[in-house]
This record gives sequence, C-alpha cells and structure tokens, in this order.
Amino acid sequence: MMLSASVPNGTAFHPSTFVLLGIPGMQDQHVWIAIPFCSMYILALVGNGTILYIIITDRALHEPMYLFLCLLSITDLVLCSTTLPKMLAIFWFRSHVISYHGCLTQMFFVHAVFATESAVLLAMAFDRYVAICRPLHYTSILNAVVIGKIGLACVIRGLLFVFPFIILVERLPFCGRHIIPHTYCEHMGIAKLACASIKPNTVYGLTVALSVTGMDVVLIATSYILILQAVLRLPSKDAQFRAFSTCGAHICVILVFYIPAFFSFFTHRFGHHVPPQVHIILANLYLLVPPVLNPLVYGINTKQIRTRILDLCVKRR
Repeated sequence: MMLSASVPNGTAFHPSTFVLLGIPGMQDQHVWIAIPFCSMYILALVGNGTILYIIITDRALHEPMYLFLCLLSITDLVLCSTTLPKMLAIFWFRSHVISYHGCLTQMFFVHAVFATESAVLLAMAFDRYVAICRPLHYTSILNAVVIGKIGLACVIRGLLFVFPFIILVERLPFCGRHIIPHTYCEHMGIAKLACASIKPNTVYGLTVALSVTGMDVVLIATSYILILQAVLRLPSKDAQFRAFSTCGAHICVILVFYIPAFFSFFTHRFGHHVPPQVHIILANLYLLVPPVLNPLVYGINTKQIRTRILDLCVKRR
C-alpha cells in the first residue's frame, strides 16, 4: 500500500516498458555479432520451411516419423522467431525498448515453445523406439489418432506449465527498475528486477525444469539406451553402423538443445560468477542452433526427404 502511494502513476508495480540491453560489455560489437546470428536464423527458416513444404505436399510422407518431424519444424520456427527478430533489431537498429506486455508475451512463448519442443523430441524418441524395438506393432501403436493426441498433448503441456510464470511475474512490484541485461525476456531475467521476494518464482521454475524438462531428458535417454541395445543385436555390421550413426547424430542434436538451456537456467539462479556475455550468448544459441541442425539431422539425413529435395532442385533447373 505504501509502495503504491509513493508512486502515483502506478509504475512501482508494472513499468510500461522494459529496456533490453543486448550483450552487456559488447555493445560495440553488436553489429558484427548479429551477422552470424542472422545467417543461422535464415538457415533455420529455409531448412524448416523446406521440410514442412515437402512433408505437407507429399502424401507418401504422411507417416508417424514425418508427422513428428513436421511438428518439430513448426516448433523450431516459432522458437527461433520469438527472439531473433527483436535481437537483430537491438543489434542493428538499437531498438532496445519493449512494452511490458510484449515482454511477458515473449517470455511466455520462449518457455512454452521450449517445453513443447522438449515434449516433441521425447515423442520422436518414442517413435524410434517403437520402430526399432517393436516394428510389428508400429502402425497399430502409432496411428493417426494417437499421433494427433500426442501432438496436442505436447502443446497443451507446454502452455499449462508455463502459464503460471505470467501470474508469478504479474504479482511482483518493480519499483521503477526496467533494464534487462539480455537480448530477450525470460522468466528469471524479469523476476530479478523486482523489489520483492522472488522465492516463489525460483521454486516453481526449478520444479518445472527438473520435473518436466528433466523427466523428458531421462525418458529420451532411456529410449535411446533401449534402441542401442536392440541395434547391438542386429546381425549385419553395416546395419549396426547406419543405426549408430543415425542415433549418434540425434543424440548430439538433443545435447545441443538441452545443455545450453540448462546452463542458462541454472546460471540465473546459481551461476553468479559466470560472465554475462557467456550466459547470454549460450542462452541465444539454445534457441537458434537446434532449429538450424534439426532439418539436417532429422530431415536431410533421411533418404526419403533427401530424395524429394534433390527432385525439387532438378525441377527448378
């Protein structure tokens, strides 16, 4: 009550705007840093757009593995597009200001789409497990109805677990503090500006990270362990090599997705000695590198999609 009375216009609780600094200490290099980020963003748009076009237009690819890949491409496009356009505007046009509600909207989509993509990666790991370990039951286990329900569950889960972040931020007073030393809005980055206890934000954030995303990691690892055990029983060394190379590529992309994300997440809470430049660059990479790599590893590395891409190239010539 006293806090509200001391600031007649009500800005003590919710500032009308936030200021995103970009990468503190590297403002002079912003123009050059933006070039590789912009290049990767274009690659992500082209790669995932191509995968979506091929799968949607080719009915022969309307199978479980490709439908999951289609969902992955959609989440990749949304994931990188929630942050990269604003980041490039900050770096190239010095457009540092973002509205309060715009910041909360960006925060919501960053975390919700990340949680959704994590669930999609788990669904794809389950798909590969069924295809390799229970091939005779593949079509009965993963039919169109089941895939639709899995996709819907992935999206709803992300929305439900992330929506409380909005409530937890809305309850915080900011006392005029509105400068965020980052390139985009995320939950703890906003909460740290508050002039009140953020313990509920920290506890809920840790709970979601460990119980939801952490469980996804455990289940994905379990799926690939079972897959590798099945691969080792294959009689053909050539088949084993192909399966190992495919699984190895998948695991590398999954690690690139989760390791920087967890590093960024725990740095906000415990990594007080981590240089902010390292933290912010890695926080951007986990939203951008997987959307660049996923079309290559899950898409072009697949013979059917590679053939369709070559056909498209030949037709255009």
